Amino acid sequence: MKYDLILIRYGELALKGKNRSDFENRLLENIRQKLKPFAGVKVKKTFGRIFVELGGRESEPVLRALTEVFGIVGISLAKQVPSELESIRQAAVELVQDLDPRPRTFKVAAKRSDKSFPHTSQELNHLIGGHVLRNTEDLRVDVHRPELTLKVEVRGKYTYLYGANLPGPGGLPVGSSGKVMLLLSGGIDSPVAGYLALKRGGVLEAVHFHSYPYTSERAKEKVVDLARILTRFGGRIRLHVVQFTEIQTEIRKHVQSSYSITVMRRFMLRIAEQIARNNQALALVTGESLGQVASQTLESMNVINAVTSYPILRPLVGMDKQEIMTISKKIGTYETSILPYEDCCTVFLPKAPKTRPDLKVTEEMEAKLDVDALVQKAVEETEVLDLRPDEKQEEEFSYF
Repeated sequence: MKYDLILIRYGELALKGKNRSDFENRLLENIRQKLKPFAGVKVKKTFGRIFVELGGRESEPVLRALTEVFGIVGISLAKQVPSELESIRQAAVELVQDLDPRPRTFKVAAKRSDKSFPHTSQELNHLIGGHVLRNTEDLRVDVHRPELTLKVEVRGKYTYLYGANLPGPGGLPVGSSGKVMLLLSGGIDSPVAGYLALKRGGVLEAVHFHSYPYTSERAKEKVVDLARILTRFGGRIRLHVVQFTEIQTEIRKHVQSSYSITVMRRFMLRIAEQIARNNQALALVTGESLGQVASQTLESMNVINAVTSYPILRPLVGMDKQEIMTISKKIGTYETSILPYEDCCTVFLPKAPKTRPDLKVTEEMEAKLDVDALVQKAVEETEVLDLRPDEKQEEEFSYF
């Protein structure tokens, strides 16, 4: 059977009440942007459903692209036929017989959105199911645990039939929750935090702290590669690369070794907040997981957070390392994250970092530094890179 289109389902958006149309329109635009490379493919919306007309294209690459669009909960290859009983029944037989492997059990789940259609949903289940049984060998009905649930949706002029469901990533459409600024290192955790922020509808920008020559240019390229992987899910991502060498050198000169990570993280938050304000981001995002390292104890977080009034989102706060690694492998960042190019946090890691730093002691140590001047200089000298899902595309992929 030649499939005409792909049917897209979305779940959480249906709960948005008066704002539902805004979320739906955002999702629709994101899908169109994602499918721009596929000439001839068209995207249309009806109530509660989005359809992608393939226009003769192979379905596999289009399906793969759609699995990277947040807001989608299910994707199915579908057949569109006129809303006439015989056309529907014949399409149902063709759909079942073309499946490989062919199911041994099935049921029909019909839904009649158009109440003017002469048969109820329950009648359609029997009329379609009986016709499939009579015309297909070695097949039986199982309404409790079928290998195939044949979905039939009668929607006005046309009826849509589909079987297998490919799960989407869920979440909210990127761009529906405002802009956030991710503190992106070269490790495993922060790219996953960025992915999860995108999943909740955030538009993502990122800030990376680079300490050349203590960290290599390859370490910077690694972070650029990680950010570019995230563009698959979020469209264009602006990466702010902060030259952090001078600040770390000053910290090493004037701050007690055990407090160096605490002071360094406070500088990072000050700089990230300023860059976020300059770029209209509404929150910072970090890859911190409670208790995972010295700077991620509650005591450390409290002292580090004291320098900013900005909201800090920590999507990984309750996850263990194995859970984070599983997501990292799923989204394709893991292999890049484990490349042996150290970032500034790793290079300057003291032998015995303070796990319960004191705020007063931290502030006394920072008093030896010209904090405001160092922060301002770092912000002014920040390098900005605009990364796109496909560097060959002529038009930028942007949600604003």
